[in-house]
Amino acid sequence: YKLSVSPEMDIMEYCTKEWRGNTPVAKRMRKGYEAVAQKFASIRRVRGDNYCALRATLFQALSQASQLPSWLQSEDFTMLPENLLSKYDWIKQWQLKQKLGRKMGEISDEIKEYLILLRKKWKNISEIKGPIEKQEACDKLFKNEEEEYSLYEALKFLMLNTAIELYNDDKNGRRVPVFSWLLFARDTSSNPCQLMHNHLNHIGHSGGLEQVEMFLLAYALQYTIQVYRLYKYSTDEFITLYPNEPEEDWPVVTLITEDDRHYNIPVRMCQETML
Repeated sequence: YKLSVSPEMDIMEYCTKEWRGNTPVAKRMRKGYEAVAQKFASIRRVRGDNYCALRATLFQALSQASQLPSWLQSEDFTMLPENLLSKYDWIKQWQLKQKLGRKMGEISDEIKEYLILLRKKWKNISEIKGPIEKQEACDKLFKNEEEEYSLYEALKFLMLNTAIELYNDDKNGRRVPVFSWLLFARDTSSNPCQLMHNHLNHIGHSGGLEQVEMFLLAYALQYTIQVYRLYKYSTDEFITLYPNEPEEDWPVVTLITEDDRHYNIPVRMCQETML
């Protein structure tokens, strides 16, 4: 198996290797990495396919999980696919990974399996007390392609569910976060059905997550995703939070990107920042 998240490496060593020249871009990237290195000692490279935003976020969430999030504990969590399919016929066109031409019943069963797997893995890893053992369990999970990709399908389905909730809230006059308007203001996703067809079905196959979908992922997981966007160094977008005004009680995961397309993960917080 190839490891989806490579072993850790010193951040500045990584930076020096990747950004040698004296171009303005290389200089900015080095400054960006120096700033990250004030907080984190190491970096782990994330495999660069179109799942990398999901992979980096989930890996970070699991590697620091100490309990099962409340939304994963709810009774009806695994009933989501059935409930949604009973209301929205178009979800039958959900594109499951590499398996086309399924019948209606199968899709909900398959997604249900993915959701059960997500809950099980999250529960198991969050119960591991020792940080080294926890890290080993995460590494093991992200070496198992079959399980790993099943978890991404679960995350994508949770994003769809969140999008449907936000869309309905807005239609019913309830307050929704600003990103939700932006999500449905796109020509390609003016409603959840289009969002599924034109965006979610392509994630992992022909495209990754766009900026506005990072917000959707954060809301689906009820996590704040903090991203060091290195090419934005020295602007106020250098450290971007999804969502911008996070809920107090949401845990935070941190990612690094050089271009808003590929994400790596910083690890080992420096001692003084922890204090």
